[in-house]
Amino acid sequence: MANLTSVSGFLLMGFSADRKLQILHALLFLVTYLLALTGNLLIITITTLDHRLHSPMYYFLKHLSLLDLCFISVTVPQSITNSLMNNGYISLGQCILQVFFFIALASSEVAILTVMSYDRYVAICQPLQYETIMDPCACRHAVIAVWVAGGLSGLMHAAVNFSIPLCGERVIHQFFCDVPQVLKLACSYEFINEIAVAAFTTSTAFICLISIVLSYIRIFSEVLRIPSAEGRTKVFSTCLPHLFVVTFFLSAAGFEFLRPPSESQSAMDLMFSIFYTVIPPTLNPVIYSLRNEAMKAALRKILSKEEFP
Repeated sequence: MANLTSVSGFLLMGFSADRKLQILHALLFLVTYLLALTGNLLIITITTLDHRLHSPMYYFLKHLSLLDLCFISVTVPQSITNSLMNNGYISLGQCILQVFFFIALASSEVAILTVMSYDRYVAICQPLQYETIMDPCACRHAVIAVWVAGGLSGLMHAAVNFSIPLCGERVIHQFFCDVPQVLKLACSYEFINEIAVAAFTTSTAFICLISIVLSYIRIFSEVLRIPSAEGRTKVFSTCLPHLFVVTFFLSAAGFEFLRPPSESQSAMDLMFSIFYTVIPPTLNPVIYSLRNEAMKAALRKILSKEEFP
């Protein structure tokens, strides 16, 4: 396998070499993947069929669910297959595509979360101008920009990462082609281009984070001035799920990509990779549905087979 990977691909070490643990990992990932597919497809279906949810907030939520659906499909099915087949081999082409789609979708997710925070800011702090600012044309342009920006980011990382000469055995201590793990295989003197791309991507993500923080500072300062407890509860029910998703995704991803690289991969490293690759796409539908009365009402209509207006 070492000779094979040195020529044509990589060896993904995954979570364990023990056969029973590999089967357990495959089953757990399969259940998680099915839950993520079901939850995100439900949100896409509900926000498409129910015309009462054809507002900018739910339009962006539908695209977040679509991103989550694609994001978890990049890594988890491959990992399940590798565990069931007891074979961690992944070809060079598959690894390049995995890096491209992983970075593209992760970047798009950060961008759509930023757009969603701005949408909540305009809705709460500038309600009289909301329909003018967040008109359908502006929303479509924002979503197009999100997908294009993510695609360009993925293209830059994939092109730069796999143009670097690799030294030594092509063994990746991860369950997917993770960029930091791929860079560990690179020759030390060829890092400058990837450092430049990573610095640009990190700076862009930091700007998005600052925008989200500033939006929520303004939102919470406005909410505290609402006299009725019912009004504050309604605002928090739409803002807190989004804030939790942003915090969880960015903190886990930031820890993984900004920490100093280590020679050996620990169980904690694998757990953190799960925190930003598997858990967010699975939890997002639950988080957005449980605290949103409109989503729960639409979900009840689907389960009771009622017609949407």
